[in-house]
Amino acid sequence: MIRIQRAAERYPGGDPAAGIETRHALSFGPHYDPDNLRFGALLAVNEERLAPGAGFDEHPHSHTEIVTWVVEGELTHHDSAGHTTVVRPGDLQHLSAASGVRHVERNDGPAPLTFVQMWLAPLEPAGPPSYEVVRGLSDAYALPAAGAVLRVERLRADARLDLPPADFTYVHVVRGEVSLGAEPLTPGDAARLTGEEGSTLLATTDAELLVWKMRTP
Repeated sequence: MIRIQRAAERYPGGDPAAGIETRHALSFGPHYDPDNLRFGALLAVNEERLAPGAGFDEHPHSHTEIVTWVVEGELTHHDSAGHTTVVRPGDLQHLSAASGVRHVERNDGPAPLTFVQMWLAPLEPAGPPSYEVVRGLSDAYALPAAGAVLRVERLRADARLDLPPADFTYVHVVRGEVSLGAEPLTPGDAARLTGEEGSTLLATTDAELLVWKMRTP
């Protein structure tokens, strides 16, 4: 089964007056949809846009794997485990909240910040928090705690990408345009594939994609 979600179909959120604009792909906060609670291990796929000086004050997480991909600008991260980091375009940040952690996310830079933040359910909700930043990720990032693998795919126009068989595959378009069969996908659009084999994406322009491959828990 294939489900396409357009960028305009995401649930609006954040606090625009405070310089925070959010678009949620899955049920989040006041946007409750019992048919859209999660996909595979994914609990949230949020597009975040922060104006200079804006951010999220300290708040808690637990039993969640939080993966962040910076599209433009600089994300400043602080957490209660003692990590302070600036995450830039092309960097992947992974915070394993495990038994509990608090963190702050801000745009302390001079330019607008855009990032995609993805929350995944762990297979075993336990253990101490952990934190990692991969600078300039260009290959796969395995997340065994959630039974998932993320690939960042950068395609040239007219290139094809065969999607690997998986119980669940989630494709998020970061930049450019691709097509999945007869369906064009543009920035912010996403495709959810369940139990599909042999699907192929065609880049109609240069494109950047986030592709999750997940197994059934």
